[in-house]
Amino acid sequence: MRSPIPGLGRVMVFLAAALASASLAVPEGWGEEGVQYGQVGTEVTLSCTGAYSSSPVQWRRAGAAVLPEGSAVRRGALVLPRTSLATAGTYSCHSEDGGLLHAVSLRLGYLPGVPFVSCRASDYENFSCSWTSSVETFLPTRYITTYRKKSLTGEEKRRNKNGHVGPCLQDPSRPGTCTVHGSEFWSSYRLNITEVNPLGSSFRLLDVTMQAIIKPDPPEGLVVEPIPLAPRRLHVSWKYPSSWPKEPHFQLRFRLQYRPVIHRSWSVVETVNLSEVITDAFAGLEHVVQVSAKDFLDAGNWSEWSAEARATPVRDPATTASEETTTDASLETLAEEPSQAPNPEPINRSDPLEKMAILVSLGIFAFFVLAAVLVITILIWLRVRKHGKDETKPHNFLVAATHLKALPSESGC
Repeated sequence: MRSPIPGLGRVMVFLAAALASASLAVPEGWGEEGVQYGQVGTEVTLSCTGAYSSSPVQWRRAGAAVLPEGSAVRRGALVLPRTSLATAGTYSCHSEDGGLLHAVSLRLGYLPGVPFVSCRASDYENFSCSWTSSVETFLPTRYITTYRKKSLTGEEKRRNKNGHVGPCLQDPSRPGTCTVHGSEFWSSYRLNITEVNPLGSSFRLLDVTMQAIIKPDPPEGLVVEPIPLAPRRLHVSWKYPSSWPKEPHFQLRFRLQYRPVIHRSWSVVETVNLSEVITDAFAGLEHVVQVSAKDFLDAGNWSEWSAEARATPVRDPATTASEETTTDASLETLAEEPSQAPNPEPINRSDPLEKMAILVSLGIFAFFVLAAVLVITILIWLRVRKHGKDETKPHNFLVAATHLKALPSESGC
């Protein structure tokens, strides 16, 4: 049944989060005795504990000869107007004879801002969220991280009248991150990240859908090997990331990028296999290869690229033998001609491929010339033949007319 007031559920969620945050906005509980916190730009009052209200006191600031500008003593308390970060420090109050009555360390900063939050799932069973503060507060900060499932089944509603709310677990070894374990692929979650410092708190609510945030870890165990007797081929193999669940209905697809180390542009191919043969590598050149992964059904995002692996395809035996023969011939020529006299014959610096291109061009040109000559010859022959037929037509007509004239005389006889 839908709520009669649109957005009522959303408003209640925000109010609940705000109340929870407000309950955390208390300066106590930070475990630092003798420390007082204040907000930059506001008036701060330091009390002199241990002094009698009627007794005059003196205030001093450690490391400074005078108190901050504009400060005043009122009923034994030190009032600091228009505080700045430079106002922070250790202050002490003393009796008339100079005896120490109380000392306090003043720390100044700012209220928390709304944190920046992003979430990612490296598999379909857990997801992690990370955050950064939007404001540098210069004060100690804590984070309260919780989540709840947005849509509950009937059984879940009976078991959790207030909704399924649980902690997003923080790992001390990875500050700024938390993890939700046992998440469900088809479910949506609402995450609450609350930033708290001695001055107050601020929070962000983030809706998370597993299909949208899935991003596998990079594939592992990347191996690239040359293929014997295949100058332009490399065999590449890899393994599933260890964090991906070993279940047949959760498959990955992969993309492979590779290039010679001397080139900048990548070639990319996609596959669903755990190995691939590169067929257009450059023989004799070292290649760099990387692989990344994505959900087989195209959910979420591609993983980061794996670490690089390198290999060099074998050299073409024919090319190698040709180069060795050319080198040997050059060495023999140099041995037979020890003289340094210049050779009057021009040096042939043309490339074999260039020679082949010239020969092909000449062949094509000759083909077109022969074709043109053949066409012209056929046209001339057809013209001559037509002209010959036109000349024989009058002669045949005269013969027929003479034959017709002779017919009556023969019938008269």
